[in-house]
This record gives sequence, C-alpha cells and structure tokens, in this order.
Amino acid sequence: MRICFVTHKVLKGDGQGRVNYEVIVKALKEGHQVIVISSELSEDLQNHSSVEWIKIQIPKLPTVLLRYQLFAIVSAFSIWLRKNSIDLIVANGFITYARSDINCVHFVHSAWVKSSYHPIRQQKDIRTMYQFVYNRLNSMLERFALKRSRYIIAVSEQVKQELVLDAKMTEHRISVIHNGVDIGEFYPRQMNRNDYGLDEDTIYALFAGDLNSGTKNLDNVLHAVHDVEGVHLLVLGNAERSRYPKIAEQLGIGHRVHFLGYRKDVADIMSLADLFIFPSRYESFSLVILEAMASGLPVIMSNRCGVAELISDGAAVIIDDPEDREGLVRVLKELVTDPERLNAMALQARDIAVKNHWGVMADKYMNIFNQIVNPLSVVNKVRREALK
Repeated sequence: MRICFVTHKVLKGDGQGRVNYEVIVKALKEGHQVIVISSELSEDLQNHSSVEWIKIQIPKLPTVLLRYQLFAIVSAFSIWLRKNSIDLIVANGFITYARSDINCVHFVHSAWVKSSYHPIRQQKDIRTMYQFVYNRLNSMLERFALKRSRYIIAVSEQVKQELVLDAKMTEHRISVIHNGVDIGEFYPRQMNRNDYGLDEDTIYALFAGDLNSGTKNLDNVLHAVHDVEGVHLLVLGNAERSRYPKIAEQLGIGHRVHFLGYRKDVADIMSLADLFIFPSRYESFSLVILEAMASGLPVIMSNRCGVAELISDGAAVIIDDPEDREGLVRVLKELVTDPERLNAMALQARDIAVKNHWGVMADKYMNIFNQIVNPLSVVNKVRREALK
C-alpha cells in the first residue's frame, strides 16, 4: 500500500506531529510505502528508503491563515500530480484542498468558536478578534474538508461528539482512537531533588502547559495552592510574557511556585513531583496528562479533557467543573495528606498508561487504513477467525 500523509509536521516533540510519526513508523514496519507532504519531517524518516518527502516551504506571509491557505493549495497540487500512485490519503482537519480518504481530527474549530472559553468571550481586542475570525473561517473550511473525506478518526469521544453536534458530521463515519504515550521515555524513576534546588521533604504538585492561555486554568490552580499550606507548585512552560508569575506574587505564594520555563527534560521533571494537576477548561485529549500518568503521577484533572475517557477513579480525581475552586482545594488537601492513596493512584496511573502506549494506537490506525483500502479482505479475515 502507498499511503500519503498530508500534515504540517511529523515530529516526536509535537502532539499531532507525534501521532503522525508513530503511525508512519508502523506503516513502514508493515512494509508500506509512504509519501509525506509536510513542512517538517523527523530526520530519521527523511533518510528512510520507503519514504518520499514532499517538503512545502511556506514563505513568511503576514498571518497563519494565509500561510495555511498556501500550504493547502500547494499540497493539493502535489497530490494531483501523484494521484495515480497513491492508495490512501490521510489528512489532519483542513490541511489541503484535495480529497482525503481518512481525516484525523485533533481539534474541532466548529466547537471552539461556540465555547464560552474562547478568548473573545473573555476580552475583545485585536488579538482575540483575529483568533475568532481565524477559528470561524477554519470551522467552515473544516466542514468542507471533512465532508469530502471518506472516513474520520477522532482523538477522543469528546471530539467525536463535537464533530457530530457542531461540525454536523454523521456518526457512522467516525471512529475514536485515543493518543498513545511513550512509556520508555516517561516512566517512574528516582530523581535527586537537591540537583534541582528542591527540598526532599516538600510536597510538589506539577503543572505543564501554555502559560499564555487562560484555557489551561492555571489561575485556579494558583489560588488552590494558596489555600493549601505547605504545597509547592512546579510550572513547566514559557513564562516570559505570562501573567501568572505576577499572580503568584500577588497571592503571596511566589516562594512556593517555581516557574521552570520551557524544558526538554520534561520526563525527568515529572519524576520530581508527587502529583500532576491540570484542571483545564478545554482539551480535546491532553497528551501531557497521559505522560504524567506514565511517569507514575496521580492526576487531578477536569472532565473537559478528552483523556478522561481512559481513566478510572483510582488513577485520577476528575473534577466536574473546572471553575470549582473550592472542590479543587478540597481534593488537593485530601491527596497531600494521604500518602497511601497517592501511592495507589500512582500504580494505577502507570498501569493505564502502559495499556495505551504508541504501539497500541498505531495498530488501531493501521486496522482502519486496511479496512478503507480493502474492506473485503477484512471481512474475510473476520469470518476466518470466527470459524477457528
């Protein structure tokens, strides 16, 4: 089979890009030929004999919207030139004007523009107006692309429901495949806190995310830490233009909140913490939660995160309302005063992560690819297995 992937990035360090990377690696292991139409590609795939990379280098146009439009046009032309040699086209949302066989959706613009947490609902300025227009146009282009795709893969049940309710897609065309996690990179390990200037006897909660986005809900996390004495918070993310360091100082907890900046050693940092706290207001999946669980961290999260669909009560505490600051305080107090519960949660968290590693995810993608390309062979396979 000759599979064409159309996406902006195929990289290990990018959420959607990592999914593309793992599925491509699996396809290559199964002996398929791969065409990648993208702007970035992992170096190991660039040198693979079964990979043809069509690099689309987009000039620095004034806005992301214009750059993505140019990518969509050029990628469609690239596919048209090779249409007779491609068996399957895999796309991510609106990425190209060409038709796709499978569209893998990680974010639904049609739902986000309606969300009460869209930045335009919080503050109206030039930046948020641009974001709103960008998302509104993308929601229309998204529906255009999805209607022209034979099948859709959603990253979570939450995203599937958004596709049905907001993007108006028919449910029978959609399957859910959750993201995976690298259990070899993220695993429980012993770390010397003194090497990082941290105290061995202090309880450390960890938060990781975009520190310029109110959607991640760090404001409520900081208020919760203020109300739970003795707990320190490690914060991963670029805080250069963020308002949160100032909020921590205003709350009088600047000495208990450690802004660590953008780090490449995230797996090591996770092993320094006692628990992970991420009550986001909206996440289509949230890979970072699964990475924390793979690292053996108990998790406090909201039910607005798609990854919640994978998690049992014993591995995490799921808060129904991300604005429930009192509930967040109560849960944090309960956990930091119950080390036995923390240990039990850590074991269950790791167990769930192990069952959802990247290989499991990639197998599910390849099963759907095979069904789309050769549905009759799949039916026959099912029949043979039934007769055994």
